[in-house]
Amino acid sequence: MGREHLGHEHLGDTQVLPYGSWPSPIDAALAAAHDGRPEYVGFVGDEVWWTEPRPAEGGRRALVRRTAEGTEESVLPAPWNVRSRVIEYGGRPWAGTVQDGAALVVFVNFADQRLYRVEPGGEPRPLTPLSPVGGGLRWAEPQLRADRGEVWCVLEEFTGPGPSDVRRVAAAVPLDGSAAQDRTAVRELTAERHRFVTGPRLSPDGRRAAWLAWDHPRMPWDGTEVVVADVDDDGRLVAPRTVAGGPEESVAQVDWAADGSLLYASDRAGWWQLYRDGELLCRREEEFAGPLWKLGQRWFAPLECGLIAVLHGRGALRLGILDPQTGQVVDAAGPWSEFDATLAAHGDRIVAVGASPSSSYEVVELDTRTGHARVIGRAHKDPVDPAYYPEPRVRTFTGPDGRDVHAHIYPPRNPGCAAPPGERPPYVVWAHGGPTGRSPLVLDTEIAYFTSRGIGVAEVDYGGSTGYGRAYRNRLREQWGVVDVEDCAAVALALAEEGSADRDRLAIRGGSAGGWTTAASLTRTDVYACGTILYPILDLTSWASGETHDFESRYLESLVGPLAEVPGRYAERSPAEHADRITAPFLLLQGLDDVICPPAQCERFLRRLQGRRVPHAYLTFEGEGHGFRRAETMVRALEAELSLYAQVFGLDTAGIPTLELGT
Repeated sequence: MGREHLGHEHLGDTQVLPYGSWPSPIDAALAAAHDGRPEYVGFVGDEVWWTEPRPAEGGRRALVRRTAEGTEESVLPAPWNVRSRVIEYGGRPWAGTVQDGAALVVFVNFADQRLYRVEPGGEPRPLTPLSPVGGGLRWAEPQLRADRGEVWCVLEEFTGPGPSDVRRVAAAVPLDGSAAQDRTAVRELTAERHRFVTGPRLSPDGRRAAWLAWDHPRMPWDGTEVVVADVDDDGRLVAPRTVAGGPEESVAQVDWAADGSLLYASDRAGWWQLYRDGELLCRREEEFAGPLWKLGQRWFAPLECGLIAVLHGRGALRLGILDPQTGQVVDAAGPWSEFDATLAAHGDRIVAVGASPSSSYEVVELDTRTGHARVIGRAHKDPVDPAYYPEPRVRTFTGPDGRDVHAHIYPPRNPGCAAPPGERPPYVVWAHGGPTGRSPLVLDTEIAYFTSRGIGVAEVDYGGSTGYGRAYRNRLREQWGVVDVEDCAAVALALAEEGSADRDRLAIRGGSAGGWTTAASLTRTDVYACGTILYPILDLTSWASGETHDFESRYLESLVGPLAEVPGRYAERSPAEHADRITAPFLLLQGLDDVICPPAQCERFLRRLQGRRVPHAYLTFEGEGHGFRRAETMVRALEAELSLYAQVFGLDTAGIPTLELGT
């Protein structure tokens, strides 16, 4: 599998070493320590709070406040983990306000999924009960109604042992703790009308509420409804009616402007754009929202003055201020070229989470009076010389039938090393998850881990990705396992043909839906010499027949087609059905607590591979679910991945534990 190592030379201060064998200060521990991003920013009085990852603390999410003195402090010690499991991908897990001069905060604790209240310096007290049924009671998008002594949330309640034995409604939880042992004390705000709902947003006068709803088999990026209801004197939501959206119109967010008009981001014209009472506010072929994977994601935030903070763009999303009277957008000045879907506004202040190709995600505050933006939390600090960071190139390739394929290309980069003349670098294609997602254009130390060693990375936003309009997104309808595979291969082969990559040293890797694309690519093409498959979908038929969670249980109807109508298509595309086609070595990585892509998928796949004598390794991780969060897991996974490439591509990776490949 390997090749002979070339000798070492020196050109001045630069070592001449083969690609993939360059020494790098970016080790797996450093990459793991910088994994993740701040999420769910918000205000508690004048203070800014958010959640952030702690890989070294068992992968928990900490709740962090920025004090009036400008310092950051964790509100809750380990093992408190502020993270919701609603729809498994979660949602906004906390809310806060100031009451009688002190902060009052409610949050969801991951371990038991109970809602708690806490005052800084005090002990958390549970507000909701445990349930012995199925997945229990879960909560997301809390909104404090201190005037009523309640917190309004989305309640996800399991009614039986199966993953689809579940109901979701808006509910009110008493703040006095009376529901901590009594489920009947939780007041449901609406009748159960839809399978999925977001948290109700109250109008400024408190007399109306708006939320999003959708039903199987649609996903929220396929079609959602905007529901508006009246709030009666008893705090119930009455006379609900649909005012926008539908089966083929995705509304990603809804909120109220200060004047009581209804704002929402809809893709009815082919792009997620912003509307006010049904009127388009800014006519641009850009996205002003994205796919609603987590309840409480926010791409826009109305200001008291009538302006609207927005995220917008093609591909990467920038932060701007939209004037709804003129339709003009003025972007915030600063180095950040990508913003995450978490915005909050308070007076003239906007808080967001931004990053760039040379900086990780930071908490950013924009003062709309002065236009000044500054970092106020989780400030990026270079752990190594930035000369070791890759410099991405945003490119558009030509795929089958002449279609555009968007990608970020990260060539090898190391200030102390150069490759021998004429050598072409190995490249790894990264397939993002979702598949309804995209690759953010930000500094990723996992990418730098490879590029600083002389291995190029190509992130492919294959057909079906978000950020490029609904038509691009719809390319994957009933074509999953075809278009994504073709688009990734088109980028890899184009890089080889133009001389940027070594045709014989191409690899592919991805997690979740990206793991599917990786496995499907290894069974359907001969483009790649090896692959890394993380927590994948491998068997479509079983995944569509109750082996996954409720949120995505009907997702394949749009990605592949209805199982009852096209069962042959499910079998034909599933890597598990065609393990005999794989000849390339691979690494399979799986969390044992994954309920979205369960380990059973990997185990069936490997059983069908027995006797094929394909070099491979299967690493499993206790305590990890869908996506790895613990530092020790990420270190093991990254080093194993690099070792796979070293063995297949013939690289000298001194100091990296050798991955044992069995057959």
